[in-house]
Amino acid sequence: MWKLRFPALGVVLCLAAAGSGMRAGAVELRVSRQALERTLRQQLFSEPDGRYYLKGTAQSACFVYVEDPQVSFKENRIVVRLKTHARIGKSVGGACLGISLTPVSEVSLAPDGEGESLGFHDARLERVSEQRELNFLLTPFLNHTVPKSMKVNAAELLRKALEGSTASSGYKVTLDRLKVVSIQIDGDDLVLDADGGLSVK
Repeated sequence: MWKLRFPALGVVLCLAAAGSGMRAGAVELRVSRQALERTLRQQLFSEPDGRYYLKGTAQSACFVYVEDPQVSFKENRIVVRLKTHARIGKSVGGACLGISLTPVSEVSLAPDGEGESLGFHDARLERVSEQRELNFLLTPFLNHTVPKSMKVNAAELLRKALEGSTASSGYKVTLDRLKVVSIQIDGDDLVLDADGGLSVK
């Protein structure tokens, strides 16, 4: 059994291999909660202010934005918690005449294997605002944009991580193929069982 660790990525790869040049059939990939959170932040919250605007901009009098995504695991689901800031009303003379809201929103997702990727489905709104206009913007964002932005191509991630394997270990390790078979939550990690082909030279 080989075990490769990539702490900066929050990934541990375990694989069955008999020796140099042999291919691995069973692959276990562990993706940490922190790695998923970083992925979401990089995809949606990469601006310097760390905000994602659903309406307006930083210069708008009226706006809606979300920030500070936090990922946690609960039972067999992934929960994403976001802080929402909204000024809803009419812009008059550079000011927003209306109401200000700062609710916390939560959506839970079920992990799912999609070929060589880790995806998410069955989005459930666990916590949203009671304000209809705000929910009109939040609902599609939580149901569709968040799950798509958390998708991780496991094969691409591993190939990038293995690029420097020769210099660090003396072995050239390459990933030939990977197909996610099942996913489960184990403590603070998502564990992906996959059928893969790995070459060690």
